[in-house]
Amino acid sequence: MKYRTLGRTGLDVSEIGFGAWGIGGRTVGTTSYGDTDDRTSLAALDRALDRGINFFDTSSAYGNGHSEELIGQAFASRRGRAVIATKAGYDAWDRPPDFSPAAVVASAEASLGRLRTDYIDLFQLHNPPQEALRSPELREALAGLQKAGKIRTWGVSAKSPVEAIEALGEFDVAVVQANFNMMDVRALDGLLSEVERRKAGFIGRTPLCFGFLSGTISKQTEFPAGDHRLGWSRAQLDNWIDGAADLLAAIKAAPGREGAESALRFCLAFPAISSVIPGILTPDEAEANARASDFGPLPQAAVEAVLEINRKRQFFVARPRAS
Repeated sequence: MKYRTLGRTGLDVSEIGFGAWGIGGRTVGTTSYGDTDDRTSLAALDRALDRGINFFDTSSAYGNGHSEELIGQAFASRRGRAVIATKAGYDAWDRPPDFSPAAVVASAEASLGRLRTDYIDLFQLHNPPQEALRSPELREALAGLQKAGKIRTWGVSAKSPVEAIEALGEFDVAVVQANFNMMDVRALDGLLSEVERRKAGFIGRTPLCFGFLSGTISKQTEFPAGDHRLGWSRAQLDNWIDGAADLLAAIKAAPGREGAESALRFCLAFPAISSVIPGILTPDEAEANARASDFGPLPQAAVEAVLEINRKRQFFVARPRAS
């Protein structure tokens, strides 16, 4: 496993991280990856740490806090080996977000309890509106959490690359998170260059595009009850399935483990990226995703082939019906 600096935070993170949305388990509607088994989830966390993954990204909303509880259980006795990032603003998907200073501080305190720790390495505002970031009271509350040693640094997990650029430009946040993968390269339109210019950290979300870039999801695939992919239109799902097949063929990667590794290695080809956080549900997935770091970034010719396809093709065709 190779490590990169998380911008100017002083933290070193594994370039392949652990996206912990899925291990939270099933939540209301289509807002999760369905039912999970805690023993499998804990084994996945253990395998990830053993393979050198030290960056774990979760949220108070993932499983209504259950994802945090599992991370706390897994790492309580070895806290110093894990860099833990969590988020505030949403505590559950069926309740409106709350970015008031009191709610954000309360969320941090609750996360500390579930994580069984006295500090959070990276505390992120979860899809915050710009007016929340403009609140002097909220920024003062975040500074207070830092001064008390309850968070080491804070950042923004943005809805889109455009909002991440705004968070960097208007508020000079230390870390931003946004989508980035072979079918979503919007971060190349100014975000990654701004990250480098400001010496900020960047966390690449959805590097496997919800699993589609493995090339193993077909038009006959049936997603389990509660799976968020059931909330996307049929046209969007088919576009991702066809697009993944075209991309993997262009870079000569077979569907399956090789396809997933190649998708992660594509992200690693961009130095501005501190860590990418594929969703991990099982020990085998932890092992396979960690292996991508062993092979290094995708060769430049393959990166250019992916970007050329993106110049000619639109991979986003519809908004989700639910989230």
